[in-house]
Amino acid sequence: MQSLLTPEQIALWQQLLPLDEGREEGKQQRIVITCHKGPDGDAIGSATALASWLRRLGKEATVVAPTIFPDFLKWIPGADQVLVYDKHEAEVQPVVEAADLIIMADHGELSRMAALGDVVAASTAPRIMIDHHLDPQQGIAQLVISHPELSSTCELVLRLIIELGQYEALTHDEAVSLYTGMMTDTGAFTYASSRPEIYQLISLLLAKGIDKDKIYRNVFFTYSPDRLRLMGYLLYVKLELDRKRHAAIMTFTNAERRRFRTLNGDTEGFVNLPLQILGMKLSIFLREDTERPLVRVSLRSVDDFPCNEMAAEFFGGGGHKNAAGGEVWGTMDQAVKRAKEAINKYAPLLRA
Repeated sequence: MQSLLTPEQIALWQQLLPLDEGREEGKQQRIVITCHKGPDGDAIGSATALASWLRRLGKEATVVAPTIFPDFLKWIPGADQVLVYDKHEAEVQPVVEAADLIIMADHGELSRMAALGDVVAASTAPRIMIDHHLDPQQGIAQLVISHPELSSTCELVLRLIIELGQYEALTHDEAVSLYTGMMTDTGAFTYASSRPEIYQLISLLLAKGIDKDKIYRNVFFTYSPDRLRLMGYLLYVKLELDRKRHAAIMTFTNAERRRFRTLNGDTEGFVNLPLQILGMKLSIFLREDTERPLVRVSLRSVDDFPCNEMAAEFFGGGGHKNAAGGEVWGTMDQAVKRAKEAINKYAPLLRA
């Protein structure tokens, strides 16, 4: 596999995060690892694996998430130690302010951390960015390790660990975290996962004794009966198809959230369901935010349709070619109107 780090980056890494120092009691380097708001499997997986690895090297590493993450990810090793900034600002902010180094994992913009981004921006600690999203924000990290061509940040972290000569010491739990992120960010290896290197890396994780089948069950087979009923309802009642443009829109309101007693993470993966329809190229899932007057937008596509471009142009967001997201401030009706405008604008690509 091709090297991810230039000699200059390796030297800067050793300067910012020396791997051979920090074991002396009371002199550990204090590292805060952040992820993006609404953390997914790749965010939690990469952050917990990094924290565990750095603790083994004698660092004091803490993961801080801007907001809560789905219940189906709470089994990940180290997830129980993640600090959540939202609604716990008084306890968490001093931890960030005391950091000697901040690692931004799975995000390339301060705004992706919501209110936590302001705290990080105010910190004088140097930063390392480890991410695989397009167009990282310039000037916010001393060391930027950005590889959008990779499947996930967990793949990037694993390759960094290998490149820095740390694979042999990789633990079973760290391998579990990394595999989880690789799996979830590729839809269980159904997209963004055609490079042979991915499966070479999976074999290295399997060599650490992980049970990939159990990981899959932990993520995808842990939902409540209400979640299954909600899925059936949304597909039967709320799915709107535009067959001429090979696109689908599905909506989810807070009234429906209450009706079906929806838990955190219960709608995960719903955006992918319409893509099972023959010929469908684009799926848009719209769900009302529980606290603010906005609608969150998830987009998924197949083949070469650019979700990330649509998300940036119409929903103030971004992401990857086949998986992106954004938001619309306003009502659900306004969000649906906006989604239909986006479909009309991209109709030539959807019909192709």
